[in-house]
Amino acid sequence: MLDLKQIRENPETIQALLNRRSPSQEYDLTPILERDRTTRQLEATRSELQARSNEISKLIPQKIKSGTNPKGDEITTLKEEGSNIKTQLSELEPQEKELKAEIEALLLQLPNLPSESTPIGKNETENVEIRKWGDEYLPKIEILPHWEIAERLGILEVERAVKIAQSRFIALIGAGAALERALINFMLEQQIAAGYIEVMPPVLINSAALQGTGQLPKFAEESFKCPDDDLWLAPTAEVPVTNLYSGEVLEAEKLPIKHCAFTPCFRREAGSYGKDTRGLIRLHQFNKVELVKIVHPDTSEAEHQQLVANAEAILQALKLPYRVLELCTGDLGFGANKCYDLEVWLPSSGTYREISSCSNCWDFQARRANIRFKEKGKKGTQYVHTLNGSGLAVGRTMAAILENYQQPDGSVKVPDVLQPYLKRETL
Repeated sequence: MLDLKQIRENPETIQALLNRRSPSQEYDLTPILERDRTTRQLEATRSELQARSNEISKLIPQKIKSGTNPKGDEITTLKEEGSNIKTQLSELEPQEKELKAEIEALLLQLPNLPSESTPIGKNETENVEIRKWGDEYLPKIEILPHWEIAERLGILEVERAVKIAQSRFIALIGAGAALERALINFMLEQQIAAGYIEVMPPVLINSAALQGTGQLPKFAEESFKCPDDDLWLAPTAEVPVTNLYSGEVLEAEKLPIKHCAFTPCFRREAGSYGKDTRGLIRLHQFNKVELVKIVHPDTSEAEHQQLVANAEAILQALKLPYRVLELCTGDLGFGANKCYDLEVWLPSSGTYREISSCSNCWDFQARRANIRFKEKGKKGTQYVHTLNGSGLAVGRTMAAILENYQQPDGSVKVPDVLQPYLKRETL
């Protein structure tokens, strides 16, 4: 959530930064500013009335003590004034409360401000390629799509999964299930070795948690809900892991907090009809290892670069060709201030596909979830910065292995680092 004080004091600057995200979509700050002005006027009026009420409360007994008739006109007039003030105050309080609720609702709809260093662009076509890795590992043979080789190997069931769920759900069989499990274990062990503390969070989460990380209210249609319980299926472990610290004031000395977590993730994929209908790329349920950091603002940028490196390390260990993109303002996620995408090479389609999105949210999520820190010897608290990134999306990693490790005889070589988990060299 954006800082209301910042909007109040620098509306033109904030408006200009919001417009960088999408010139075609207007983010109008006027309703917020108008309500904020009215709220502050009401607060000033209430403060004056409260001060007068307090004055009257002290004045009446003083006058009576000095000899003024308790039932005389002067005391009666003061009591009537005090009663009128109480009536006015009782009317002002709900007005203020309603206006503040309206301001918060409007603020929750605004995306994060892009970093000054984020490239300006309209959409994904204007993202900036930072680097490529692994060209020497590009396959030298004609490649079958991953779903086709998986079905031939008998490790992927689509029709039977649809029978028990619906489209865009799959079942992994035999070596397919083992490969998924091996990837999860490998990713977690690598990130734990890099200094992350593993968390196994709830998969069902409440609305407050989704609001804290920015999925609600704007993206409610993207998530699966259990309405009888105000619980949602987690779209990513970023949500429960970040919100473990909601409403807390942390000790600055304990920052950064670094967590990794494996969870199944659930997304409706609203608006993606007809896209990636086959295979493992765009499913309603998929597994992911997520990286989450809660850091001091002064180290935020360096921690972001390290987060990207931690995600890249998985792809490098698996020897999967990939590239790193810096997202432009028009492709930036709702809660991100700055973001890098890792895209893995899928040879069957001759293209790179997203496998990790590494975002620095600055204090955007911290304000929504009220996560602060306090430094010894200093007054007050500050909001932390939160970062998150996939380390990695497991299904997409499997897709990349099935394609990049295909052999001329139709088998798939198991990456060297996964062979100790699978106890086999080929699928």
